[in-house]
Order: sequence, then structure tokens, then C-alpha cells
Amino acid sequence: MTFCADCVKGFVHEGIPQGKVEEIGGINTYVAIPTEDDYPKDTVILFLTDVFGLELVNNKLLADDFARNGWKVVVPDLFNGDPVPKDAHNPGAAYDVMKWLHSGHTPADVRPIIDKVVAELKEEGVTKFLVTGYCFGARFVFDLAFDKVIDVAVVSHPSLLELPQDLEKYLTTAEAPLLINSASNDRRLNLEHQANADRILGNGNFAPGYKREHFEGCDHGFAVRGDLTNPQVKAGKEGAFRATVTWFKNNSKA
Repeated sequence: MTFCADCVKGFVHEGIPQGKVEEIGGINTYVAIPTEDDYPKDTVILFLTDVFGLELVNNKLLADDFARNGWKVVVPDLFNGDPVPKDAHNPGAAYDVMKWLHSGHTPADVRPIIDKVVAELKEEGVTKFLVTGYCFGARFVFDLAFDKVIDVAVVSHPSLLELPQDLEKYLTTAEAPLLINSASNDRRLNLEHQANADRILGNGNFAPGYKREHFEGCDHGFAVRGDLTNPQVKAGKEGAFRATVTWFKNNSKA
């Protein structure tokens, strides 16, 4: 279970978050709500972040964008206030992300946090979970799908997957339609892994639905913390967002 160097690289985006942090199941959670009140109250987008968590404004801004498309969005603090610091982005930074991971942030540590949020949301009447995971957060999209907790799944440049084993398990175990947003330069989901995903889940093999979008000129992390001054990366980020919204809309109809 490893990260690549790009897992702690990226750019901070500009903007002012419109949501607020509140406790859900005892977990600090960023919540973004549509401005119009006619959104489906039984459905939420569960947004599972990269290692920078709520400290990185990019994650909150993306959540706000999803809310503008008509869903309540919840972004749990997966790290109990101890994410990878955003200055680990800085050139020359030598942050030890593996030491951080094994200091209380392994999947075994993080999954109970997610479960608490999901349990509270169910108590509040949520019955449909649309889940999007970026980098680190994508691991839990797979795990939640394996446990049949979620209804629709999206991962963008996933980390911490065991490949191709997790793809094969998804085929035989999961029921949530899956979209993968992939990049041309990603060591965690390289071109061979992408081809394996298509071979295993594509061509109608996974009945609930599978699609992979591919974005040229993009690196690992592009969909949440890419360099927006680079036209290809900007197009990739926007394209991954549009693909995710479309996937959710097409697969969450009653």
C-alpha cells in the first residue's frame, strides 16, 4: 500500500467556499446544499477527499460545484483534523506521506469515520448515496461498493487500490455503476491498469454499468488539484467534473 510522489503534489485553487462545517455522526463534515430547495432530500453525494482533506480549499469548491447541480454534498473530515498539510505542495517539500499514513490514517482507521457519517445520514432519511472519491478517497469508494453501501460510484485518479485484484472483485461483488476518470500520466492508475479496467469491467461485463473517461496531458491529481493555467489540465478537471455529474444523473434516477 503506497503513494506516488504526485499524491502530495498539486495547486491550490482560488475561491470562497459557500458551504459550512457541521457535525454528522460526531464527525466534522463540510456540507454544501443547493440554493433551490427542490433537491432530493433522500439522496446525497458523499465526497471522499484526497490526503489534503478539508484543509485544501479545492475540495470544498468542488463540493460547492456539485451542490449547484442539485444535490446535497457531504465531505467528511477523514483525518480527524490531521490531513497532509497543504504546504506539502510546495516545491522542495519532502513530506513523509507514508509516515503520516501509518500515524492513524490507514484505511482501517478511516473507514469507521465514513461509516459514522453514513449511519447518521441514514437516520436522517437518506436512502441513496452517490459517491465520488479522489486519490486516497477512491479506496473507500471501492470498499463501500464491495459492502453494497452505495448506489453510484465515481473514482478519479485512485490511489491505494490493489490492481487488478480490486477490479476483479468489483466485477464479482459490487452493484454500483462505476465511472473512472483517468489520466495519461498516472503512476497509480497507469495505462496498463486502465486497459485492465476496460477489459475486466467493460464490454458489458459489469451489468450495472461501467465507463472510463480518459484525459490526455493530465497527471495524477488533475481532477481536484491540477494546474488550471495549463489548458489541457483545466480541460481535464472540467471534463472529469462534467462526466461525474452526468454519471450521477444518469444512474440515480428512480
